[in-house]
Amino acid sequence: MTDNNIIYITKEGLQKLQDELSDLKTNKRKEVSERIKEAKELGDLSENAEYQGAKDEQGAIETRIMELEQQIKNSEVITHKKNTTDVQIGSHISVADSNGMEMSYTIVGSSEANPAKMLISNESPIGAAFLGHKVGDTVTVKTPAGETQYTIKTVE
Repeated sequence: MTDNNIIYITKEGLQKLQDELSDLKTNKRKEVSERIKEAKELGDLSENAEYQGAKDEQGAIETRIMELEQQIKNSEVITHKKNTTDVQIGSHISVADSNGMEMSYTIVGSSEANPAKMLISNESPIGAAFLGHKVGDTVTVKTPAGETQYTIKTVE
């Protein structure tokens, strides 16, 4: 397996994937199966919207199950090394831009990225730029909007 197949994820993120997979397999499959059974009892399947809707949902559930199984199989739980000063996946960092505006980010794997919650992917331009740098380093980040410089204030 190459590094491109690895999905970096927190322990909590992996648990969420496993919980969703379990729910789909134990609850959602049964629910949609029951809906299909009930729809079949209504007769003519060619014009039965309930049946078609349930079959479509069943296909979506099975696709999601396969996706989750693949993600879980390729997951590598982020183990943040304590007492390190380098930015790595799992690090909580504070940075200041060239205007002095401070921001805090957590570097996560791409499957958990959520910029609105300041969870940035290690594969994003900003996340990738910070990796391997230390407190005090000035990092230039190239984004579609142009280049911005950030100074790393803290790494936890």
